[in-house]
Amino acid sequence: MVTPLKATVNCDMGEGFSLYKIGDDEGLMSHIHLANIACGFHASDFSVMNTTVALAKKHGVAVGAHPSLPDLQGFGRREMAVEPIKPHGAVYGQTSRSLPLARAVVEVAKIFSTPNEQVSFVGIAGSAHQIAAEEMGIRFIPEWFADMDYSAEGKLLITKKHDPVPLDVVRERVSTLLTKKQITTLGGGFVPLGDNVDEVTICCHSDTPVESQILFSKVPILTKF
Repeated sequence: MVTPLKATVNCDMGEGFSLYKIGDDEGLMSHIHLANIACGFHASDFSVMNTTVALAKKHGVAVGAHPSLPDLQGFGRREMAVEPIKPHGAVYGQTSRSLPLARAVVEVAKIFSTPNEQVSFVGIAGSAHQIAAEEMGIRFIPEWFADMDYSAEGKLLITKKHDPVPLDVVRERVSTLLTKKQITTLGGGFVPLGDNVDEVTICCHSDTPVESQILFSKVPILTKF
């Protein structure tokens, strides 16, 4: 018998810029546990960051940094040959495959940790993210994406654009993840979430339909950080 997972919901937010608004941060904030706030490289600015942090504080939502490549035009979804705390877009993919890059990012989490409060690292289970975090003694939180697809091998498919996932499909994927610890693949197959995984944070993006966020918030076994 599989023990149900403990789960939380995180959402990428604060991705507007100047007068431009992306996503319904105000409508979603009360339904999530952790807000990944853009840091001004792929999106956001000082004003947007300030507003988003204040909104998270109002709703008692934990705040996390969401840095990326300095690629405002490409929204951080184009890879660059650079060495730049949940990474975004291309950086997320690069660090999941490269242990040296993953260690560099996890080192940032270690620097900002204190004896009384350790910074956690959110990433892909079984990838360089988890290996680096465990090597360096940083708490690792496995992440699963409700509104993105996975290959037959269970690899996250990071694309420049992705179509919205129907709500009934999201509901079934979430149920499979939490009750069976399995990831649903693009072809309809299943792969294990990972070895020794007893918790997960579910990522949804702020441009995902609001209904899916509300669905997650009402799942009984979701718990706050």
